[in-house]
Amino acid sequence: MAGALLIAPATAQTSFTPRDESPEQFAAGAGRNEAFYACTACHGFRLVAQQGMTRAQWEDSINLMIRRHNMPPLDDKAREVVLNYLEAAFPPRAPAAGRGGWVNPFAK
Repeated sequence: MAGALLIAPATAQTSFTPRDESPEQFAAGAGRNEAFYACTACHGFRLVAQQGMTRAQWEDSINLMIRRHNMPPLDDKAREVVLNYLEAAFPPRAPAAGRGGWVNPFAK
C-alpha cells in the first residue's frame, strides 16, 4: 500500500522540476543528498518526506520504482546510503491519540 502512495501523486505531478526543491529543505543526515537526487529524478521529494515507512517498506518502494517506473537501479553502496537516510529521516509515524489512522505531518 505504501508504494501505491508514491505512484499516484508522482504521475499527477507533471510540472515538477528538481529546481522546485533543494536537499537543504529536508531533514539533515548522512545520505540526504543521495536520497534527494535519486528520488527527484522523477518526482518531488516532499512526496517522499510525507510517507513515513519502515526500512522494508522503503526497500519495497525502491524496488517498485525500478520495476514499474524505470528508476535506474542503485548500486549496493548507494542503495544502502539511501535506505539508511530514508529509514532515519522518515520512519513510520504513530497515529495521533484519539484520531487513529493518518497523521498530517504539517499540522501544528
